[in-house]
Amino acid sequence: MEDKKYKLIRSRFLLPFSEEIGTDTRIEDGYVLTFETKILEAGKYSAEKGDEILNKYKNDLLVVGAERLPQSGKDIPQLRGVTMPGFVKAHGHDHESPLIGIAKDEPLADWLDHAVNLFTGFMNEKNEFLCNKLGMSPNLATYLKARVDDIYYGITSCMVHHCNHNKYKVDEIFKANMQAGTKMIVAVGGQDRHYDERILDKPGEAVRRLDDYLEKYGNSELVRIIPGPDQFFSNGPEQLKSLKKWSRDNKTLIHVHSSEEPRTTEWFKETYKMTPIEYAKSIDFLDENTIVAHQVNNTENDLKILKETGTKVVHNPLANAILGSGMPPIVKMLEMGIPVAISTDGSGSADHQNMILAAKLASQYQKAVNQDARVMPAQQVLEMTNVIPAKFLGYKTGQLRKEYDADIIFLEMTDPHLRPTRIDTLVENLVWCANGSEVTHVIANGKVLLRDRKFTTLDAEDIMEKVELLASLMIQHRETASEITGTGARDQNRR
Repeated sequence: MEDKKYKLIRSRFLLPFSEEIGTDTRIEDGYVLTFETKILEAGKYSAEKGDEILNKYKNDLLVVGAERLPQSGKDIPQLRGVTMPGFVKAHGHDHESPLIGIAKDEPLADWLDHAVNLFTGFMNEKNEFLCNKLGMSPNLATYLKARVDDIYYGITSCMVHHCNHNKYKVDEIFKANMQAGTKMIVAVGGQDRHYDERILDKPGEAVRRLDDYLEKYGNSELVRIIPGPDQFFSNGPEQLKSLKKWSRDNKTLIHVHSSEEPRTTEWFKETYKMTPIEYAKSIDFLDENTIVAHQVNNTENDLKILKETGTKVVHNPLANAILGSGMPPIVKMLEMGIPVAISTDGSGSADHQNMILAAKLASQYQKAVNQDARVMPAQQVLEMTNVIPAKFLGYKTGQLRKEYDADIIFLEMTDPHLRPTRIDTLVENLVWCANGSEVTHVIANGKVLLRDRKFTTLDAEDIMEKVELLASLMIQHRETASEITGTGARDQNRR
């Protein structure tokens, strides 16, 4: 179907999440009209509104769900489900999709060495062999699969923590994202201690790498480059100070993992006589442009510092649960005014990019541990997957309102697990009943990326076949590869 400058989608339900009319507004029989990359209008549908749109834009109008252009407003199809903003993923890793199911039942530092560092090192060391096998760079194949994963679950904007061996492969992730058509912030990694020796940086290397990538990609409309030091434990003070200075000089965000695994956090405290957050504060690293991922293990002083500095937290409940890292005190953080978004982490630890299940688990856990069913209701956790992370990342998305980016998803609600759904149970059913795979249409930056569950910008089947081959070759490599043991607290706290 030919793409058009104007796009109209009408559905049984509309969730604008718009601060202009109230983020909790629910509309029955709603519509969204877009022009090129922006939203023109969104609201309650009527046949008269349909006629107006058809008469004004019919020569360049795509009506989602219609095989041909309808003749009148009453003929515009109403899709049986809900239209809402695309999900905004504030923390993830595009190198982990081939790792689903690998090195499970292990804590974080062990899993990093047995899965992530093993795999990314394999792609780096066997690059020529893998290029010949796959017909493309293994990194590009992996990053394309990550774009398939995101679009499948309705993620239209993201921040990728591009660390480990991947920090050398920004060219490939840029190419993958431009082909897919989503928006991406690439937080380029750096490590200079307590990590796999093959990827440790020397002073100044991480900054020079950022300069090079900024020069190449600084004018891109879909990709932004920021510093992404991997962990506080894997970066010394001079490296972190240099990266924070680069962030301030270039007016960008900076992104880092923090206080994720309890063993490593305790080891850090014993080694450096302070928590990771206290360490970050001591070198003036924390402010409103700093985004920390996880922040599971906290002291009272940590929470106070986060609040005072305006540091933002991205909560990744799926990975935190699977890796046994624990859960941060999200309810307390929110009560203190610490900004928190919900995300998925990488597929290797979370095993998928399902934002709805991430929101569900975040809410379920906090209700249980606080013994209070009233905390973190469905409306709140959904806003933590679109409105709030969009603000974290500086995107004009996460809301369906005029002049915002045309990032829109439609979820079909016709299967038994979502029936009955009424306007008064809509948000609750999305969080508690949906399984996340209901997304059938995805529009990002005004471009249709998924239509009736079919990818339009990516050859998903070919990409998945390449990644399946890559994963099989990695498992064969693991049989003879030397064990990696250099990450964080592994050697100090071996079980």
